Amino acid sequence: MQKKQKLQAPTGMHDILPEDQPYFEKVYTTAKELATFYGFSRIDTPLVEDAKVYEKGTGIATDIVEKQMFLLRTKGGDVLALRPEFTPGIARAYLQHGMINLPQPVKLYTSGPVFRYEHPQAGRYRQFHQFDLEVLGDESPAIDAQIIQIFYSLLKELKLPHLTIEVNSIGDSSCRPYYKKLLVNFLRARQYSLCQDCRRRIKTNPLRVLDCKEEKCQRVKLQAPQVIDHLCEECKTHFTSLLELLDEADLPYHLDPYLVRGLDYYTKTVFEIVAERATSQDAGKPPALAGGGRFDNLVKVLGNKDVPCSGAAAGIERIVGFMKELGLNPQVALTPKVFLAQLGESAKKKSIKLLEELREANIPVAESLGRDSLRAQLARADKLGVAFALILGQREVLDNTIVVRRMDNGVQETVKIDKVVEEIKKRLRK
Repeated sequence: MQKKQKLQAPTGMHDILPEDQPYFEKVYTTAKELATFYGFSRIDTPLVEDAKVYEKGTGIATDIVEKQMFLLRTKGGDVLALRPEFTPGIARAYLQHGMINLPQPVKLYTSGPVFRYEHPQAGRYRQFHQFDLEVLGDESPAIDAQIIQIFYSLLKELKLPHLTIEVNSIGDSSCRPYYKKLLVNFLRARQYSLCQDCRRRIKTNPLRVLDCKEEKCQRVKLQAPQVIDHLCEECKTHFTSLLELLDEADLPYHLDPYLVRGLDYYTKTVFEIVAERATSQDAGKPPALAGGGRFDNLVKVLGNKDVPCSGAAAGIERIVGFMKELGLNPQVALTPKVFLAQLGESAKKKSIKLLEELREANIPVAESLGRDSLRAQLARADKLGVAFALILGQREVLDNTIVVRRMDNGVQETVKIDKVVEEIKKRLRK
């Protein structure tokens, strides 16, 4: 007899359980408040895009496009991709909806799930969540600095310790070709010291070799020529200004000359923010909690419009993982102060309206409308640690009254039901 197989979430996908929701809510709420303060407006793009958006935007030779995209073909023959990241879709929306004609820059934020067919491991999923900021239509290094500041502030407000900003400049179309030629010559001479993927990348995307996590590739990387030594004057000036802005803001940064990030659209500024782990079991550089940079060529690649842009994203699962490691309580949910207990159908009906009145008065309240036993309901109230229980039975419904019970000493008092909200507010203030 064949053993019955249990249904589970797809490989690399995960459920966000009720006990984890406060962590996610805390991150999203803090991020939204920061984005709004700095003048960003919300945009939501589809979960799927034409695959060409990522082939052109993210880059045909990137791991995301080559290996990690979830593709689907429609009945009409269109090839769509589940979004592996936000930036190309937002750039597409910027062009499609004429945002280029708005006063520039256009500052947008979004959040939600993204999908990559990766090897699942701790902190890495095939469906995960990001918070994303994009600024379109501004070439100033001050915009790069502001984006870095926002993500640093986000992680700091979430109380993650020992934050460091890793930053670099990878140049632009003026100076990067010469650097790439130097890098290719260097790598070819050492190709047999590289992993198989990196040998292939020498031809397709040599900068990605610098991003490889294989130990032997890391050793080669440390001898490679540095891109900041070969910047043109414009890129050099831009990067110098950015570092001055970070200094002025007292942001703790470290210049990483080998930081490139693995997406083709980056120009000039690239950065990552890392935090020291709570445990020492993971050796080496900790994973980035946020990262991004400037992408001055992306809009042009997608729509023939020359628009300077900058942006970044934070991985929510990684942030939540760190918060849990550190024992950081998100404290999002309001602790109930009052418990509403009811007995009988008439009392249930009255309770629905009363609960809404308590909510409108900003009084945190709990209930168990599905339970009929007063004893069970009061036991739950005691477990929740509420100050007062409101007891509504058949007699109270007929009399338009309600019983107010102090949970610490059991003292009860009957009050008019239309006065109970004000009465509770008064008692909670004492």
